[in-house]
Amino acid sequence: MKDPLIIFDTTLRDGEQSPGASMTRDEKLRIARQLERMRVDVIEAGFAAASNGDFEAVRSIAEAIKESTVCSLARANENDIRRSGEAIRPAARGRIHTFIATSPIHMEKKLRMSPDEVVEQAVKAIGWAREYTDDVEFSAEDAGRSEIDFLVRIFDAVIRAGAKTINVPDTVGYNVPEQYAATLRTLIERVPNADKVVWSVHCHNDLGLAVSNSLAAVMAGARQVECTINGLGERAGNASLEEIVMAVRTRADVFPVETRIDTTQIVPASRLVSQITGYPVQPNKAIVGANAFAHESGIHQDGVLKHRETYEIMRAEDVGWGANKLVLGKHSGRNAFRARLQELGIEVESEEQLNLAFASFKELADKKHEIFDEDLHALMSDEAITPEVEHYRLVSTRFHSETGETPQAEVTLSAGGKETRASASGSGPVDAAFKAIESVAASGTELLLYSVNAITTGTDAQGEVTVRLSRDGRIVNGQGADTDIIVASAKAYLNALNKLHAGGQKLNPQV
Repeated sequence: MKDPLIIFDTTLRDGEQSPGASMTRDEKLRIARQLERMRVDVIEAGFAAASNGDFEAVRSIAEAIKESTVCSLARANENDIRRSGEAIRPAARGRIHTFIATSPIHMEKKLRMSPDEVVEQAVKAIGWAREYTDDVEFSAEDAGRSEIDFLVRIFDAVIRAGAKTINVPDTVGYNVPEQYAATLRTLIERVPNADKVVWSVHCHNDLGLAVSNSLAAVMAGARQVECTINGLGERAGNASLEEIVMAVRTRADVFPVETRIDTTQIVPASRLVSQITGYPVQPNKAIVGANAFAHESGIHQDGVLKHRETYEIMRAEDVGWGANKLVLGKHSGRNAFRARLQELGIEVESEEQLNLAFASFKELADKKHEIFDEDLHALMSDEAITPEVEHYRLVSTRFHSETGETPQAEVTLSAGGKETRASASGSGPVDAAFKAIESVAASGTELLLYSVNAITTGTDAQGEVTVRLSRDGRIVNGQGADTDIIVASAKAYLNALNKLHAGGQKLNPQV
């Protein structure tokens, strides 16, 4: 019998720390439901003490998720832990994940605490957390650069205080696999009662070694891996969930562990996270990239046609490729539409919202012969379907672009219920559209990113545009989708402006 490998997903917490990746509560809920559908063991829903918005998001996920453990991160102080405890209270299974830095540089320069004070604070934190749940995880921040003797001391203390999971994070991506595995092996050998806890790892990708380090630690005895969808995360990101899971599954002859993940939900999860955060997946990304199962070389093509396993070590359908077509069209009814949204984990909160979404679906079905699940995710991300945060709305557009002539854009916007028409010229039609919108909004924002991706294949595919805007230290993403890429661009820009107008998003959830 193989040991279970606990998959701890931190897309909604560490992943959200990527600049511009902050999510609304509803967006977090959509991702959490997809993670539950994928059978992720632990969902780190956020940092409840960071803001009232983060608290409400964690609490909403705790109320909605029934099959996965819902976790909140907390620094090792009483206020953070009590906020986390209250946020996870409704959860069927709740966890508090508390941490404190243990490396000499962090203790001296950041915490300005002595090693004795750090151990004392960690023990107190476990005590506060156990008032809310018996499922308490302790992390030694920057363990990868900490002294082994001190790690043994602090882990011994928190285990005796009641911690059930011990996390050994490579917080700054400094370790290499052989070294990291040796660290885990030494800790498991030297820490008293090491067999009474689950050993966990959380690796960052600064040197491109997050997955390698995580898997090396598994071979050394770790039985929980903390990871994110698409490897999203601060700086260079975290270990990719999809790569960890498929490595363990594909090389079952090597790894003494197995996960409970439904791998067919990996690609849908990847696409959902990409659409919501605005972080596109590179085509050659392992497992979930568009080219992950593509073969260009004639030699490879010949081999695959003769026997798939000559060049493919996994089946594309096992991770969710090729099973995402929605057999609905312009003649489909509301019940079928609603049922498919539920299958995708997209909750419709009211009949009004369903009516708006169904009308948009019908409009799209008139333009496209085939509708895909990705189209529905993009459709439901449209801010027009959440009118409570809609200050700006695109009423109509008109564009003119001709070789040798300056492109022109004319837009009609509804701003606060009042329609305004504006026109502008630009270096291209998208530039002209943005300038026309700005002549009305006068937002004072800086455009940080403009990205275009085709949602599906074919010339009738919707283009999905991501716009990242910054103002006064706040960064927001806006998404827009349409078969007309210029219209999609205008929608994305207005989507971002609506988020800035509504408030609630932050540069960094942990600030």
